[in-house]
Amino acid sequence: MQPYELPLAAAADAIRARRLSPVELVDSVLARIEEVEPHLGAYVTVTAERARRAALEAEREAARGRFRGPLHGIPMGLKDLIDVAGTATTASSRVRAGHRAQADSTVAARLTAAGAILVGKTHTHEFAYGLTTPQTNNAWDRGRVAGGSSGGSAVAVASGAATFSLGTDTGGSIRVPAALNGVVGLKPTYGLVPRHGVTSLSWSLDHVGPITRTVEDAALVLTALAGHDPRDPASPAAPAVDYRPDTGTDLTGLRIGLPRTYYFDHVDAEVEAAVRYAIGRLEALGARLVEIDIPMTRYVQATQWGLMVPEATAYHEGTLRAVPELYQADVRILLEAGELMSAGDYLRAQRSRTLMRREWARVLEEVEVIAAPTVPMTAVRADERTVTWPDGTAEGVSDAFVRLSAPANITGVPALSVPVGHDTAGLPIGMQLLGRPFGERSLLRVGHAYERTRPARALAPVA
Repeated sequence: MQPYELPLAAAADAIRARRLSPVELVDSVLARIEEVEPHLGAYVTVTAERARRAALEAEREAARGRFRGPLHGIPMGLKDLIDVAGTATTASSRVRAGHRAQADSTVAARLTAAGAILVGKTHTHEFAYGLTTPQTNNAWDRGRVAGGSSGGSAVAVASGAATFSLGTDTGGSIRVPAALNGVVGLKPTYGLVPRHGVTSLSWSLDHVGPITRTVEDAALVLTALAGHDPRDPASPAAPAVDYRPDTGTDLTGLRIGLPRTYYFDHVDAEVEAAVRYAIGRLEALGARLVEIDIPMTRYVQATQWGLMVPEATAYHEGTLRAVPELYQADVRILLEAGELMSAGDYLRAQRSRTLMRREWARVLEEVEVIAAPTVPMTAVRADERTVTWPDGTAEGVSDAFVRLSAPANITGVPALSVPVGHDTAGLPIGMQLLGRPFGERSLLRVGHAYERTRPARALAPVA
């Protein structure tokens, strides 16, 4: 096994035991980037020399017996919305050409302090305003979409071009590409991970979180990321938490909600079968399945768009008027549409969210975790714009991808996407676990328990 193939936890153990040096690991990942990047397009920029210098310093620290923690010497990719001092933050847009960050974002600073090593900035759908990331190819099939908007981050991890990465999630942008590329994606509770220094799409829906190969890896990264930051108005004053899950698989007594409504409507048959089989595995581990109804489902799409569109337009107001031609057409149209929405529309979306949060809190009193598909179908071909369901209903690809992930953004509850197999075309399928606010430990416990019943997952077979 090459070092780049190691999951984070295994690499951390090897570094601490001095069986692997940070230099060897970083060099292996950089060589993997050179191998796969021409086929995948996951990175906006690769910071190879910076990474090698940091790896040498991490190796010197290790030789002195100084380990910063499980992220010591671990190569990471950061979505190119996340500021790193002295490095461009382009948001994959011509609007940001020539921009360089003056200071680290909170998350970049925390990961660096924990010993992680930046190997590059990963592609996003322009300004995170989309669900496909057209610059990047799916790690399992280059002719299919990577998902978005954190497509580069997910593809980098799935292909071994990063040991872990960070993405952002406003309507599913961590979980969607994680599911489509067969990796783990965690959208934490709103505010748990600070967003200072991260380019916003929609401030009341934005989240930052890890994309990893295993649930244990996600817990290790979350432990380094979470914590109060007074520069983020949504950041709660909460104590530090170690999110690493227990090694056991016993879920006896845990109540898992099985949706009767919404989450299995208009879902591909193979996706539904794989997710229901995975839920059955959770039941076999002792969890008790409780059928639930998802509240206010008819308002999900209108509420998501009613919040996101005007907030995005407000953020881009100056550049949209000054240099509209520099935006990609799909993003510019959405930003211009936001100028047509009234204050009343936005206030009604806020009221809807308030009601939705209240109703979801009631459901989550009955169960600790809800299990459902992450996305309704596997990765579509890059030229596909719509999907037609067996009953004849046609749906835009982006609308389909966001449909099952948006409720967690609207309500702010944590959500974890875990790979649960592949369809007959060999494309990954993801199961989504949703939990109570600040209930990440329960989500990670369930995801980790499921993962331990499955054989180890291989990296995507990039040709």
